[in-house]
Amino acid sequence: MPDSDSAKPLDAAQPAAGASPQALKGLAPFLRPHRTRVALAGLFLLLAAATTLVLPITLRTLIDSGFLPSDPTQRVMAVRSHFLALFGVGVALGLFSALRYYSVSWLGERVTADLKRAVYAHVLHQSPEFFETTQTGEVLSRLTADTTLIQTVVGASLSMGLRNSIMAMGALVMLVITNPYVMAQVLGVLVLVVLPAIVYGRRVRKLSRSSQDRVADSSAIAAEVLNAIPVVQSHTAEGREAARFGRATEDAFSTGVRRIRARAVLVAFIISATAGALLFGLYQGTQAVIEGRITAGHMSQTVVYVILLISSVAALSEVYGDVLRAAGATERLMELLATQSKVQQPAMPRALPAPQGGTRLTLKHLTFHYPSRPGQTALSEVSLSVAAGETVALVGPSGAGKSTVFQLLLRFYDAQSGQIELDGVPIQDLSLESLRQRIGIVPQDSTVFSASAMDNIRYGRPEASDDEVMAAARAAHAHDFLMQLPEGYQTFLGERGVRLSGGQRQRISIARAILKNAPLLLLDEATSALDSESERAVQSALEEAMKDRTTLVIAHRLSTVVNAHRIVVLDGGRIIDIGTHAELMSRNGLYAKLATMQFDTANKPAGVGFV
Repeated sequence: MPDSDSAKPLDAAQPAAGASPQALKGLAPFLRPHRTRVALAGLFLLLAAATTLVLPITLRTLIDSGFLPSDPTQRVMAVRSHFLALFGVGVALGLFSALRYYSVSWLGERVTADLKRAVYAHVLHQSPEFFETTQTGEVLSRLTADTTLIQTVVGASLSMGLRNSIMAMGALVMLVITNPYVMAQVLGVLVLVVLPAIVYGRRVRKLSRSSQDRVADSSAIAAEVLNAIPVVQSHTAEGREAARFGRATEDAFSTGVRRIRARAVLVAFIISATAGALLFGLYQGTQAVIEGRITAGHMSQTVVYVILLISSVAALSEVYGDVLRAAGATERLMELLATQSKVQQPAMPRALPAPQGGTRLTLKHLTFHYPSRPGQTALSEVSLSVAAGETVALVGPSGAGKSTVFQLLLRFYDAQSGQIELDGVPIQDLSLESLRQRIGIVPQDSTVFSASAMDNIRYGRPEASDDEVMAAARAAHAHDFLMQLPEGYQTFLGERGVRLSGGQRQRISIARAILKNAPLLLLDEATSALDSESERAVQSALEEAMKDRTTLVIAHRLSTVVNAHRIVVLDGGRIIDIGTHAELMSRNGLYAKLATMQFDTANKPAGVGFV
């Protein structure tokens, strides 16, 4: 397996030096549909912050006015009224804080869910070229770790940051109003605090992005290995893979420690410098009380505002770190959403005529190379016409270009030159949905999803009835073994169909294609995982399925090839011969050589030939 360091999907391994809180603007389209909720959250946030700022004024009034009456009874009543006012402010603060918390938490959950759905749906529409260069684990990391960071910020940190910003500004304004001379000096010191904090914050941003990328690297390794456990264990590579994952995890840990250290230094500097500046102002205030220039209540108000300002700045320094990490996460997710599939839908899709006994297929001068291998031609000037209802077999050695024809037919890729037509319509002029609805496929590696057998068979035709599903299973000779499962067709088949044998998984795939009933059928080694007895049973089902439809077959077993109307021999991405089985054998070319090799090894466990 490739070393994780060699894969750099979506340039994820390169830290974004320009990453900043501005990247959070990418969330605007996801917040826009919830404007009312955002407005309510903002209102409750302002009310909570304003109520907090009212507390010191109420406290000053209590101290300066509550003890003024000389009559003890009046003094008690005055104190009581002031405490009731304080209690009212506290209740209002609790109510507005609770409403703010609910509103922003709801927004965090909603935005995260919408973002996950949008990214996942976008990735599903990417062409296979995207997955040639992007590891599945990288995508999963962005869908989980990155969205969790965004949820934390949108649902908590951002509102706390705004609330503390309002409180800090409010407290600062009140301090300037009540102590203008002293606070002018303090503000000058605070400017000297902010400037180095901004410069150092860039380093924290870079490390935040790098930390997330290293976590994604380890996730990619885990996803790759866990999806290939049988291969790993059969090669006794458990130790090596555990060590590889351990190295990636240690890299993530080391980067995380550097990020935490840098952020800790930033937090310590901001809090210490801000506290020093404000305590200097507070000291000046105490001198003013001693000299009789301000009252004790005034001083108490100043103390509370100083505490509010210091605590708000401290909270902002913590929140800023979260915002920076979320900005990096947003940037990574926006990269995914900005990725455009190389296979584009037509602006004005054309409609296909109704199929009549299959689909007419034409390949015109196809030339193609895979994007990851630009110097190696997979197909070169391939031209072929297949009549409606005709069965054509594609044979040749490995790498001849057989599977590439199938991938171009399905528009997983677009050819660099040439054209494919279905019933006279270029497939580039069709919507991907209408094109792929016309095609049924039985792949060599059968995929079974973590669902019931019933749901797996109807995967390509979800509206099919249970009776139709069972009829397709009978045609694919899958009914008997499915009925022997604990819950029959409703049995959960496990991840990747681990509860079934390879041959059983292939028959599920064949049943799926039969149920879809598409006019063009692609069989890619459809019986490769079956034993001889099962192959004979399934072959008859495939022959029934091929009636009244056009069929392209990739196969190495002559039991499938000899029944084709024509056999196309490919080698090196070119068509080198076309004919029936008898015609090709009589020419004694590549087909005859491969067929002879298969006959000579017919009694061996594994055949050699059309692979």
